[in-house]
Amino acid sequence: PMRLLAISCLLALSRCKTVRYRTDEEGAPGTVIGTLADEMPVKAPGEMSFRLMRQFSNSSLVRVREEDGQLSIGEAGLDRERLCGQAPQCVLAFDVVSCWRERYRLVHVELEVRDINDNAPRFPHAQMALEVSESATPGTRLPLEVAVDEDVGSNSIQSFQVSLNSHFGVEAQTRADGARCADLVLLQELDRERQPSYTLELVAKDGGSPARSGTATVHVRVLDANDNSPAFAQGSITVELPEDAPPGSLLLDLDAADPDEGPNGEVVYAFGSQVPPEARRLFRLDPRSGRLTLEAAVDYERTRTYELDVRAQDRGASPRAATCTVIVRLTDVNDNAPRISISALRGAASTAGVAYVSEAAASESFVALVSASDRDSGANGQVRCSLRGHDHFALQRAYEDSYMIVTTAALDRERIPEYNLTVVAEDLGSPPFKTVRQYTVRVSDENDNAPLFAKPLYEVAVPENNPPGAYITTVVARDPDLGHNGKVTYRLLETQVMGAPISTYVSVDPATGAVYALRTFNYEILKQLDLRIQATDGGSPQLSSSTLVKVRMVDQNDNPPVIIHPVLTNGSVEIGVSSKTSRDSLVAQIKARDADDGANAELTFAFLEEPQQDLFTINPSTGDIVLRGDLSEELGQLFKVILTVTDNGRPPLATTATVNFLVTATAPSSIQEIAKPSSWEGKALQWDIPLIVIIVLAGSCTLLLVAIITIATTCNRRKKGNEMKNNASLKEQIDISHLEKGRQEEGSQRGNVFEVRTFPSKTSFTSPDPSPAAEEISTAESGSDSTCLYEGQKRLRGPSGESFTAAPSYSKEPAPPVAIWKGHSFNTISGREAEKFSGKDSGKGDSDFNDSDSDISGDALKKDLITHMQNGKSSATA
Repeated sequence: PMRLLAISCLLALSRCKTVRYRTDEEGAPGTVIGTLADEMPVKAPGEMSFRLMRQFSNSSLVRVREEDGQLSIGEAGLDRERLCGQAPQCVLAFDVVSCWRERYRLVHVELEVRDINDNAPRFPHAQMALEVSESATPGTRLPLEVAVDEDVGSNSIQSFQVSLNSHFGVEAQTRADGARCADLVLLQELDRERQPSYTLELVAKDGGSPARSGTATVHVRVLDANDNSPAFAQGSITVELPEDAPPGSLLLDLDAADPDEGPNGEVVYAFGSQVPPEARRLFRLDPRSGRLTLEAAVDYERTRTYELDVRAQDRGASPRAATCTVIVRLTDVNDNAPRISISALRGAASTAGVAYVSEAAASESFVALVSASDRDSGANGQVRCSLRGHDHFALQRAYEDSYMIVTTAALDRERIPEYNLTVVAEDLGSPPFKTVRQYTVRVSDENDNAPLFAKPLYEVAVPENNPPGAYITTVVARDPDLGHNGKVTYRLLETQVMGAPISTYVSVDPATGAVYALRTFNYEILKQLDLRIQATDGGSPQLSSSTLVKVRMVDQNDNPPVIIHPVLTNGSVEIGVSSKTSRDSLVAQIKARDADDGANAELTFAFLEEPQQDLFTINPSTGDIVLRGDLSEELGQLFKVILTVTDNGRPPLATTATVNFLVTATAPSSIQEIAKPSSWEGKALQWDIPLIVIIVLAGSCTLLLVAIITIATTCNRRKKGNEMKNNASLKEQIDISHLEKGRQEEGSQRGNVFEVRTFPSKTSFTSPDPSPAAEEISTAESGSDSTCLYEGQKRLRGPSGESFTAAPSYSKEPAPPVAIWKGHSFNTISGREAEKFSGKDSGKGDSDFNDSDSDISGDALKKDLITHMQNGKSSATA
């Protein structure tokens, strides 16, 4: 039996024991819950010990005394709501190990924490707002916010109450989760117009003992329902409106009352469907305020009464409406000003507000028709008109209220091109209305003014040696007319200058009046050119005027001085001086000339090399050479000096010559220079070139006259014969070369009277036989059908076509023609003529140049050629 007892004890000690306790929440710390030792089967005080398992970490909630396992509430206390929330049962489980005689036993403790009524019900918000339509039916439920009570069971919310009122009650309900909630129930119909809102106090109570409660204030706002129609104070309203009331005038301020709230009480005004479009255009009804205003001007003479149906409607979901009739009666006043209508002549180029009349129109010519009208009646509609602005126009009554604008005097567009007239129309009302209309009458142009030059005489200075095409001046003519009548064109009036048309000298731009030179001018030949320019307008008939342009050539220093006395031979002269000539006696006189003018022709004489012992001096102004020394011991001696003659041009030009003074034994009979070739040079006396030129020119003029008569007679005969055969007329062509006159006659079938050849070499003038090339050229050109006649060749050729050289030998030799440059074009002259103007030294002592072989530029050739032309020679352009 003892063994069985021990075994049973061991089995009891080895099994786990579950112990259950109950305690209320919120107990004070240290409150004893129970003792585990009392629950053990072996009672051995002092020998057992109890320890709390570590898995239960919340030792602050429950404490276990080690000696006997006494359980007490810890320092944190027990709060069922914090530990278990809203769970219906709150059990706190933990394990305790007991030890007895080195034997351990596990004790499982379950502590039930019982709820006490320590929390009162509370609502989430102390103020609740609800809305309900006044059209809601009784029994309508309005959910309220759910009240919260953290207690459970009978300590939780059990009932709700609402403050005493006649329209709302409260009903409690249990939700699926067991919570209690309440609904506000409508007990009877609402009327927002009587009471728009309600304030209720809601109370929630729990079932604890003592019971706890929570309150909240409920604000119920009654929403409006569209249960009222707008209403006008009067069903029909009559207003009077003067017809001169300005747009925007207030006629009536309509007001339809609607006791509803919000959109149900907002009234919108509009015209009824029976209001005509004309009335809608004239009157405006504000849809929000109901203000009836005048939108446009009304006219009593047109409509006297308007009936307007105004409809007022609210903006509810089911809108309600009301109708009012507004009668507008117009009162007549003098509110219409006279109207003016001005019409120009049909077909005239007139625009709005502008009429055109010709400046050639006679007096009392019709300009425009003025019509006046007034929409008023009686005296208010009677109109009288007047015209202001200028006495050249007047107003004449045509019929009833129509008038004519007519001219009263002759018009001149150039004086007054435009008239600004004022037409005034005034009615007879009281007070009268006046209308003013501006009207413009423009005078159309007629070609009654000729172009007028700015100056009747233009004087222009042009330097000579100008290039062809150089600008000279511009003439300006103004024509006050318009359009084509005022468009000016310029034309050069033809006249003859030195036997040639002036159009070969200058040209005029027809559009601008600019004058240009067509050739190079030479002051020594032509000092002034008078030309007349005509300006013509584009009218019909055309009118014109002219002006005189005087072109004065300005001299340039382009000619060097030429020593004319004594005559030079190869640039030198020998003067014999008697050994018996006394001191300060006049030995010789040098004479020179310059083709230029003014300061360019003022000459100064000087010796470049003074003679030995200053024997001779020359006067710088007169050219007198005076003996300053004694020649009695100088018999047979030769004194050589260099003479220079310089003009005063800018830059100056000079000519030099060698003067040899030969001391002789006998004095000449008079004080004269002795000009002869230098004896020491051993050259024979040559012909006097100026005398030869004079003889040749005289013969050439005679031959030219005979040739002209012969050719004219032949051409006249052939012309008559050709007219009888084919009635063809021959034409004379005139081509003017630079400062030359050439004539070319057509109709001759005999071929060229003169041969045209290239410029011959120096040897061709002395060779008795022409070169084969020259003969070939002459033969090839002799068959030409055109006749080219040069006056320069006529002078040097006989009637039979023979040509003569300019040399004293007078040997007959055909000289080929020469092409030379004449200012701006090439011209062909006779080879005999070209020989005279050659810049090369002939070697016969007839050169006037200091060094003839060095002048190969051709300038001397051109200058002598121009001088030859000035003396009467002319040639035809090839």
